[in-house]
Amino acid sequence: MTTLHEPAAPATAELSVWPASATEPRPGGLAVGGVPLAEIADRFGTPVYVLDEAEVRDRCRTYRQAFPDAEVVYAGKAFLCRAMAHWMDEEGLGLDVCSAGELELAVTSGFPPERIVLHGNAKSPRDLATALRLGVGRVVIDSPSKIARLAAAVGPDGHQRVMVRVVPGISAGGHEKVRTGTDDQKFGLSIADGHAQHAVARILDQPQLELTGLHCHLGSQITDVRPYLVAVRRMVGLMARVHEQYGLVLPELDLGGGHGIAYRPGERALDLTTLARRVRSELAGACAAAGLPVPRLIIEPGRAIAGPAGIAVYRVLAVKRTGDEVFVAVDGGMSDNPRPALYGVRYAPRLIGRHSTADPARVSVVGRHCEAGDILAADAELPADVRPGDLLAVPVAGAYHLSMASGYNLVGRPPVTAVRDGLARLLVRRESLEDIRSRDVGL
Repeated sequence: MTTLHEPAAPATAELSVWPASATEPRPGGLAVGGVPLAEIADRFGTPVYVLDEAEVRDRCRTYRQAFPDAEVVYAGKAFLCRAMAHWMDEEGLGLDVCSAGELELAVTSGFPPERIVLHGNAKSPRDLATALRLGVGRVVIDSPSKIARLAAAVGPDGHQRVMVRVVPGISAGGHEKVRTGTDDQKFGLSIADGHAQHAVARILDQPQLELTGLHCHLGSQITDVRPYLVAVRRMVGLMARVHEQYGLVLPELDLGGGHGIAYRPGERALDLTTLARRVRSELAGACAAAGLPVPRLIIEPGRAIAGPAGIAVYRVLAVKRTGDEVFVAVDGGMSDNPRPALYGVRYAPRLIGRHSTADPARVSVVGRHCEAGDILAADAELPADVRPGDLLAVPVAGAYHLSMASGYNLVGRPPVTAVRDGLARLLVRRESLEDIRSRDVGL
């Protein structure tokens, strides 16, 4: 079976979730992109995030090869910085943003605004004004109130391409908090209660808004192809009703993203080759049955591109044994990775920088923050002699870590570095105490 990414030459099963460039030139000396991770920790300090540029680009190309006739749009909410926007541009992907901040960063980095999609269930006036000022390619309508507001902002002589985010009534995703295809959450407009159809009618009454297609997003960490096939049938069904009622053939269908990846060895990932083949077949069959031309497909991977390309490196601060429990405390935690606390996600941290011959032991890798739920990796396997000063590397750390980072306990957010061809460079510097102080202007 072909999965989204098969590492080129993993030395052991333990490296199966690491970037393809991961090597162990000496026992305990793990390198990514030709750069030893311990050297990155020494140079940039810890915690530090590492992005394998070649891995990011390779995953972009894998998507374009699997979906040669589709538009591939990177979901910037997974992780966005100027370098990432630049890589997406060079690899020919579009970009999905959710705020004026993400939009401004992308465009000022040189990303073409016409290849940007603006999402969001509650777009602020600033978000919409920025999108119109910069010439964003599409705005996704997520609530009826935004139709008139957007039309008014565009003005009678303006023009803006839009899509409608549809709730197809499908439950899919790795956790209830990331299932967005059902009627009981905040995103989109339901087919079942008629709100999606009503939004289409209202958009068509606004001549300055051009409805280019329908959009849906089922959730995150989906590892089964079948929900996407059901979504295709339901979305094409709605497109057929739009055609029957208004004589309008919608040229685009956006199936969102949510493609699941493996965080630990042995976990299941979405089979991208199977997804592409079956979605194309389902879309062609559904359109033929409805008497419609096949729309251009749009997909929006985020985690599946950024996640496996990232590594978080921490330094152990303390090891505490309490009864049968062993807690390994590191110098980061929920301020740079809230996902374990939010979703109960599990990781496979690895000791780096030295070789241990000690037997493996079950431990909990915990953060430095004042929350009992600040646990980075519960029930992790590390050498029994793990001690303060050791370095731990956490793979699959490129998505929804720093993009969801907070200022909790004012510890400052870690830097982001990129590695490629044996060189490491700084992409985003560490947030300093001076950065934190400079924002605090009151007394």
